[in-house]
Amino acid sequence: MGEKPRLLILYASQTGNAQDAAERIGREAERRCCHARVVSMEDFDVRHLPNEALVIFVVSTTGQGDPPDSMKAFWKFLLMRSLGQLWLEGMLYALFGLGDSGYHKFNIVAKKLDKRLSDLGAHPIIERGLGDDQHRSGYEAALDPWLTLLWITLKDKFSNLFGEGADFSDSEMRYLDPPKFRIIYHDKMKVKSVDESFPNGEKDILDEWIERGRAHAMVEAANNSNKSINMPGHSPKPHCLARMIENKHLTAKNSERDVRHIEFDLGCSGIHYEAGDVLEVMPRQNAVAVDAFIKRCCLDPDAYITVEATNSSKPFQGRDKGSLPSQTPVKLRTLVESTMDIASASPRRYFFEVMSHFVTAEHEKERLQYFASPEGRDDLYQYNQKERRSVIEVMEDFPSAHLPLEWLLQLVPRLQTRMFSISSSLLAHPNQAHITVAVVSWMTPFKRKRYGLCSTWLAQLDPKKDEVHVPVWFCQGALKRPPPSVPLVLVGPGTGCAPFRALIEDRTILSADEPAAPILFFFGCRNETKDFLYKDFWFSHTKNSEVLSEQKGGGFFVAFSRDQAQKVYVQHKIQEEGIKVWNFLKSGAWVYVAGSATKMPADVMSTLEEVISREGGFSKESASRWLKQLEKIGRYHVEAWS
Repeated sequence: MGEKPRLLILYASQTGNAQDAAERIGREAERRCCHARVVSMEDFDVRHLPNEALVIFVVSTTGQGDPPDSMKAFWKFLLMRSLGQLWLEGMLYALFGLGDSGYHKFNIVAKKLDKRLSDLGAHPIIERGLGDDQHRSGYEAALDPWLTLLWITLKDKFSNLFGEGADFSDSEMRYLDPPKFRIIYHDKMKVKSVDESFPNGEKDILDEWIERGRAHAMVEAANNSNKSINMPGHSPKPHCLARMIENKHLTAKNSERDVRHIEFDLGCSGIHYEAGDVLEVMPRQNAVAVDAFIKRCCLDPDAYITVEATNSSKPFQGRDKGSLPSQTPVKLRTLVESTMDIASASPRRYFFEVMSHFVTAEHEKERLQYFASPEGRDDLYQYNQKERRSVIEVMEDFPSAHLPLEWLLQLVPRLQTRMFSISSSLLAHPNQAHITVAVVSWMTPFKRKRYGLCSTWLAQLDPKKDEVHVPVWFCQGALKRPPPSVPLVLVGPGTGCAPFRALIEDRTILSADEPAAPILFFFGCRNETKDFLYKDFWFSHTKNSEVLSEQKGGGFFVAFSRDQAQKVYVQHKIQEEGIKVWNFLKSGAWVYVAGSATKMPADVMSTLEEVISREGGFSKESASRWLKQLEKIGRYHVEAWS
């Protein structure tokens, strides 16, 4: 029969969904007596890809068509011209993509990867699958049938891939895989002596974040036991523990929305950032919710623990001199509070499958098994994701369930940093960083009010009453800082205006020493009197030959969508100013679009195509190609969020 082929599953994930899907494929393979390796693309040496006979790719699309960070090096290598058309000859593959059809470039990363693999000589065994977050059942609506076809195809064409006794009956819930983590409990008295031996006996505000950083590093190291992993922001500890100095309302008291302008003092950190960069904030969870979760799970909050991978053979290592290693024991409460999103994120489908093994009430077991089955997928989506039920809420609905900490740590979604466009220029505000925060709240289909974890936490902080420090990271944003000599067309409704405040401040300062090109800025909000964010700031830059002034050749245009019977949006203002926009584009202007990803970026691009076609005398197809060329050469940038 020949050598038994190996199944390699390569994934690239930004938020964890692609990893979750890849691990599910790996579990189903093992249950069918097929040895599978599940590996992140950043941990795989792409030069060895031709040595693989059969590969399953699972990739997500982020932002406006970007690959996940973990895929960038892998993808860059695949694009090398030196790779011939036969480089992957003989390699067979299947590919599943995760995307959101609300974005303009739906699943573009999966589509490009599929084409590139074929161009290099690889052959698909089944048609690619494309999951859509907008579907009423999420990406799993496409994943379930795609997986069924995958196993049927592999069974028919590669029977030697599976061992004897392989089960293809879809009865996977009969089995419980071993957990990924092992929890080690430590003697409290011994751990206390370790804590007291920290350099200089540090007992200031940094201590708490040092321990939280250790908890994060410990879990990530165990989760990725073959490499060293850092926290979000690419560093195990914050780039800066920023002091909040301002937290003020930008919207009126009678506004439906609550938007804040928040300022941080970076102290003597020496942090450097540019207009267009992003600030990441690690939110703090509600202490009452943390206590309730610990009590519900019958855990000891004061226990000291370390976490290891179950497949790790490494012994526990103590603290090296002068370091704060991930394997220094931490309090259980710290681990829960700083790594497990218990009250804002919804658990994934595998959570319900595993929980069915840890309930004593038969009716709860039946309901959990139904939710975890393909037949119950739609009902699970309505119950769980659509209602955005938190982990603690789900556990309250199944009172006989008692999951061990090992499983909770594996299944509860990770607490993630939140990203905010920086709305200040370091040139205008030395040693400061400003952000513009919309306090997130919404009503679920069953009329339950929900609140965003990070924005709600930030909004309630009052630097005038208390000393407030927030852990922050700085990273490069999607909006590349343009040269001052380049004219700009900016489109930023709502909080999408944040990076443009920074950019305009930046250009204003630089214009004192060198010529600065003008800017056309299209802003939008609901009502002039309620949510006209930074109104005085924008108008101040329309005077005295500033970059938005008509004297300079610029312009500032506002769409108030609710101040008249017919709704007016930024794309309508772009249409009205079509001649100016076209003249800017002809003169080499760069276009920046920022804001909600729902419809706005696609509507703006469509409007610009119409303007180019009308004012430039192009066909609609030629105008579309013209804009795509701007994207390709880096003159059209989008930063959008859902």
